[in-house]
Amino acid sequence: MSNPAALTTSLDKKAAAFVFLTFAAAYSLSALVRAIIATLSPVLSLEFNLQSRDLGLLAGGYFLGFAAMQLPLGKWLDRHGPKRVIVCFLAAAVLGCVVFSKAGSFAGLLMGRVLIGMGVSACLMAPLTGFRRWLDAPSLLRANSWMLMSGSLGMLVSTLPVQWLLPLVGWRALFWALAGLVLLALLTIAWVVPTWSLSFASTAGKPAGYDEVWKNRYFQKMAPLAFVNYGGLVAIQTLWAGPWMVKVAGYTPLEAATGLFYLNAMMLLTFWTWGLLNPYLARRGWHTDRLIAWGAPLSLVVLAFNIWGGASTGWFGWTAFCMASTVISLSQPSVGMAFKPALAGRALSAFNLVIFAGIFTVQWGIGLLIDGFEMLGLGRTASFQAAFTVLLCCGMAAYAYFLHIKADNSLQ
Repeated sequence: MSNPAALTTSLDKKAAAFVFLTFAAAYSLSALVRAIIATLSPVLSLEFNLQSRDLGLLAGGYFLGFAAMQLPLGKWLDRHGPKRVIVCFLAAAVLGCVVFSKAGSFAGLLMGRVLIGMGVSACLMAPLTGFRRWLDAPSLLRANSWMLMSGSLGMLVSTLPVQWLLPLVGWRALFWALAGLVLLALLTIAWVVPTWSLSFASTAGKPAGYDEVWKNRYFQKMAPLAFVNYGGLVAIQTLWAGPWMVKVAGYTPLEAATGLFYLNAMMLLTFWTWGLLNPYLARRGWHTDRLIAWGAPLSLVVLAFNIWGGASTGWFGWTAFCMASTVISLSQPSVGMAFKPALAGRALSAFNLVIFAGIFTVQWGIGLLIDGFEMLGLGRTASFQAAFTVLLCCGMAAYAYFLHIKADNSLQ
């Protein structure tokens, strides 16, 4: 779409709304393919004889590909802008969906997942980089929460709707359909999103590297929470809540898909609420650090309660945990605002690298721990409880580090 906003640092409300909706559609699809393994896990486990560690690696393969692209992605976003970068990346996601749909072995499935992860790795960073330059701070916080809300919509579709379609078309046809939808999103972005102004391509003559990002004290303060707590939230939401419901709580696959549907519906409402409240809270002194300081302990308490509940913990318990953990998501735009606009792509991508490295580690790590504890003689429920207890302890340590480090976002 060619318009005067293409060469400015801001968008009028109408243009911003169209750009937001276009990016949100792509991000919904990226979240759908991210979370779909939780619903497909019974079918894939049966067809390919997968163990818990295989499921963890398969789901984590998406995040491995995603994380591998974050550092070059940040440089490319700052240099070439959101539109050019995301269009190229989504082409790889189309290929990944096709590879996954045609896979005849676990290796083929994993290759497809990694390609998909690489391809959709710009679906959140591209809009957030653009929003950092196109929107003011309160609008940026709102746009971030509502982007995450659109992701919850994609995760919602990955549950019951996918479960209903499976007997009718099969999982392979589903991924052919996803390939077509991602291609449609690519073409829409190419038409609607404004072209980047190259006047921001450099940072006052400094080399376009990551040193300033890694050394930033505020970035360092938030990184452990991003890796463990945020990573744990997404790992549970997109994978381990499903196997817990089936293998610990005794749900049928349909009941588990229904539980995941409710979970993601509540996450959608939670992010929508954050989007409404963030500007109001910011004006009254409730900045990100303060909200996390008060909110993060609640998520840890809920996690501990879920672990203690064992077989009695179902979809409601994991929904409560995920909702309580969303406060950590506020760290993402807050880190972006701690840097000048010309560094926004690198700062956000570096932080996203930390998040998705954490998701991959937690997803695969929980699977390895479950299998390991079972080999040591623990029962199925006790093995799940022990693995999640390790996550709880790591989350408590990350929160303690957050409280210990004294660093503020200069724009708060």
